[in-house]
Amino acid sequence: MPQSTSLPLAQIAQLLGVPEDSLRALITARGGSQGDGTLVGLTVAEAARRMGIGRTTLYKYLSSGEIPSAKVGRLRRIPVEAVNDFLQRRLSRKGFGTAA
Repeated sequence: MPQSTSLPLAQIAQLLGVPEDSLRALITARGGSQGDGTLVGLTVAEAARRMGIGRTTLYKYLSSGEIPSAKVGRLRRIPVEAVNDFLQRRLSRKGFGTAA
């Protein structure tokens, strides 16, 4: 499996309390339904699906500048790295994982 600039898989596995190999196997098994993993520019729908949020919420983050994007013709594209960076910032916030 090629390395990407996504969140560190070992860290995600540790946070979830599962073996890294098991998480990699799950990702590989589900890979067919997630589309092309080599894409560098995601549509709004693809980015929202990867993040597990709605398109409206994602547009809020795009409008505020929390997640950068670029227009290509009439289409908006979101760099995969921007999604990963946003999620990493959210994970590293103080108080992550505590109930409200």
